[in-house]
Parts: sequence; structure tokens; C-alpha cells
Amino acid sequence: MLATVVGGAFALAGQDNRLANATIVVGIGLATGIAAAVATIRERQAERIAELSRLASVAQQAVLRPLGPQVGTLAVAGRYISATAAADIGGDLYEALDTPYGVRMIIGDVRGKGLDAVRLASIVLGSYRHVAYERADLRAIVADLDRAVARSVGDEDFVTAALVEERGGTLTIVNCGHPAPLLLRRGEVIPLEPPAPAPPLGFMPVVRPRVERLEPGDRLLLFTDGLGEARREGEFFPTADRAWRLLGHGTVGDGLASLETALVEWVHGRLDDDIALVLFEYAGARPVPTAAVPSWELGASDS
Repeated sequence: MLATVVGGAFALAGQDNRLANATIVVGIGLATGIAAAVATIRERQAERIAELSRLASVAQQAVLRPLGPQVGTLAVAGRYISATAAADIGGDLYEALDTPYGVRMIIGDVRGKGLDAVRLASIVLGSYRHVAYERADLRAIVADLDRAVARSVGDEDFVTAALVEERGGTLTIVNCGHPAPLLLRRGEVIPLEPPAPAPPLGFMPVVRPRVERLEPGDRLLLFTDGLGEARREGEFFPTADRAWRLLGHGTVGDGLASLETALVEWVHGRLDDDIALVLFEYAGARPVPTAAVPSWELGASDS
């Protein structure tokens, strides 16, 4: 608008080439109008993107509920790192539940991206949140989840997943084509590979549980393959080498924050895939409560 006013002033002041000056002023005015229209459109797009981001955040909270800080006897923290700045949710999933069979967790990764991946992730989590309280055996949970995935996807879609159960200090893991969890114990990092490989959910996996005895202070990291695939200049992020230094101190939430900071710095802020992280710490078995003995029974036992 300022350019139009200045151009008009020069056109009125000039006595020669009035037609050329008028043409210039009209051109400036036309450019001004186009710029105003583009600015209006961009402002509306920015408002729409902000609304979509808000809806994505609401969807993420509905699908991926916040974890911790305590689930049963375990200190637990979860974190979702999105590879896309405009979206906060994808096909990675996690959950931790305090069930009658102990604390049970799942972490998984849906093949593909976009709304279809979000839909399948919500189906898996919805099924898991139901059957985790009903099935005594993790293998039965795997069978239920496999049927839920098979009913909801095409022939080439699948979900990798790892299911974990902590009960009285005993850790049981079943793995369906997912990266092995990392056990952090006294400065060491131990990958908990399954006894035998099994395909992802959707391909009728037959799993063999791996059983470990936990020690007080042990931490377990569950993660999706975005962590293993993060790289810069062809060099992958050294998760196993740096896991203890990043995750072995402070609270479990502090550990995941340190891991995310180191990871983003390693890839210079450019991730190729979303990453879901769950870290828990085992403090020790829950003490068994002893029933109070009435005083008259104490007296009777003395006699």
C-alpha cells in the first residue's frame, strides 16, 4: 500500500509519460492486492494447521495415554518422538497396566504411516487393554491380538510387538518380530533376545517366552525400530553403547529425556521414523502383608 501511494505521488508530480506512470501505479496496486490475498490465504492455512495439530495432540492422548510415574511396583516412563514436526502421532504404540497377573506392558510398531497406521494402533491398544486383564498367559494375549490385527488389515499389513510381564520379580517377555528390549544391570546393557524368532502380529506368530529374574535397581528399555534406524552420515546411533550412561541415572523420566536429547543431537534434528520409548525400574518385590493376630490368640498360643 505504501508503494502504491509513493508511486501515485511520483506519477502526479511527473509531467512526462503520464500513461507509463499510470501503468506503473496500476501494476503496483495489482501486486499489492495479490500480496494481500496471498497473506489472507496463508493466515487461514496457518489457523487450519494449528487446529489439526491440536486435534492430533488430542488423538495422541486418546490413543497413547500418559504412563507412570508408577505402575504397580514399577517406576515407569513413556515417550513418543515424532519424525514429523507437523504431526505428533503415528503407528508406534505402548501401554503399561497393573493387572491381576502383574504389571504388563506392550510396545509395538504398525507397518506404514498416516491415519491407517493410527487406526490400527488404536485397535491393537484397545484389544490389549481388554485382554491383558483376562488372559493368564502372554501367549494367549498374543493370539487375541493377532486375530484383532488380521481382521482389520490387508495381506501385507502387520504389527511388530513385544509384550512384557513383571510378577514378583520375574520378568517374562514374548516377542513378535520386534527389537529386543535392553536390560540395564550394574553398568551392563543386555539385549533380551527371544529364544526363537516369531513373525509380527497378523502373521499368526507362535512365540516362546523368555524368563528372567530381576534384581533391585534393574531397568528395562522398550523401543521401536526408529531408534535402531536413527543415523547420521550412514552411522547408526550407538544405543547399546550409550544406554547405561544415558538411562542408568536419575529417574526413569530423566533417563528418557537424556536419551531423546542425545538422539536428536546425533541426527541433527532429522529423524526418518517415529520412535516410542518405555523405560521402567524394578525396585524390589512388594512386601507380603501379614495379618494382625488378635491378642486373645497370642495368649492362647503362649499357653
